[in-house]
Amino acid sequence: MQDTLMSIQVIPKTPNGEDVIPYVDEAISIIEKSGLEFRVNPLETTVQGTMSVCLILIQNINDRMVELKVPSIISQVKFYHVPTGITMDDLTAKYD
Repeated sequence: MQDTLMSIQVIPKTPNGEDVIPYVDEAISIIEKSGLEFRVNPLETTVQGTMSVCLILIQNINDRMVELKVPSIISQVKFYHVPTGITMDDLTAKYD
């Protein structure tokens, strides 16, 4: 059961001061490959799944940034956890 919504914003310090967008695109690629439902928004991406899978996803994103030789990463994360289940549509359907 999907019991967690997680929003993540990855802010990498790039190795040579280059644009961060290709690195953010790489983070979004990791999210896409996770198989979880997600929405890319202008300043963060929201994912729905279980708490444990969301936490592993954060680790996978940070591991990939390290592989890309990023000297440091800020990951701003928000969780909304509902033990009985939650989806993005539960919160946004009336706006869509």
